[in-house]
Amino acid sequence: MQIGMNVALSGQMVLQRKLETIAQNIANANTPGFRSKEVNFSSVLAQTGDRQTAFSSAGAEYTSLRSGGLLKTDNPLDVGVLGDAWLAVRTPTGTAYTKDGRMQMLDTGELRTLTGLPVLDISGAPLTLDPTGGAPRIARDGMMSQNGNPIGALGLFNIDPQARLTPAGTSGFITDKPASPVLDFVKNGVAQGSIETSNVNPVMEMARLITVQRAFDSVSAALEGSDNAQRDAIRTLGPSA
Repeated sequence: MQIGMNVALSGQMVLQRKLETIAQNIANANTPGFRSKEVNFSSVLAQTGDRQTAFSSAGAEYTSLRSGGLLKTDNPLDVGVLGDAWLAVRTPTGTAYTKDGRMQMLDTGELRTLTGLPVLDISGAPLTLDPTGGAPRIARDGMMSQNGNPIGALGLFNIDPQARLTPAGTSGFITDKPASPVLDFVKNGVAQGSIETSNVNPVMEMARLITVQRAFDSVSAALEGSDNAQRDAIRTLGPSA
């Protein structure tokens, strides 16, 4: 009976983690550039007497890198990041890569994210515009110009598929492997006057939330029933002990 309770408890812990991940995705469904989180689970075999019993593992969280949609804003300092490309920004803990292409120009001409982080070029240097030159034009390959004069280019990078991603802010990541400059601007690039939306599908996430919540409730009921059965057995055996 104790083994059954342990198996059910491991399943409950797995479902709890799934619920937390789904809730986080739903909360960020409207966050530009947000990448949804998923959890991989597997079974762990343990020797219990003469038999092996399968317990659910704690699960490994990973980030889904599939693209989101494009939302037109007509703001010249907004760029929708296309394909597998990522923008680079400077954070206190190192260079981070993001799909959130909302930018602002300071009075000094420095190009920053909406949270104030410097936006970097391909060499990793902060980009500075002419504060009197008006709104820039940004080409698909990230090249920027003001009044027809080139002023620099957004750094666009590809992240190694095997890289470990550490969250940096809501939509950014720091990688454990060097990112490489984008070379293919047919599939990758930026679209000025748009932003890339979250890749979360709210309808699918709500359906998953309901399913996982029902499963969690079922496991909780099973645990309660097992606990009650154990209590009844103790009461029954107690007087005769």
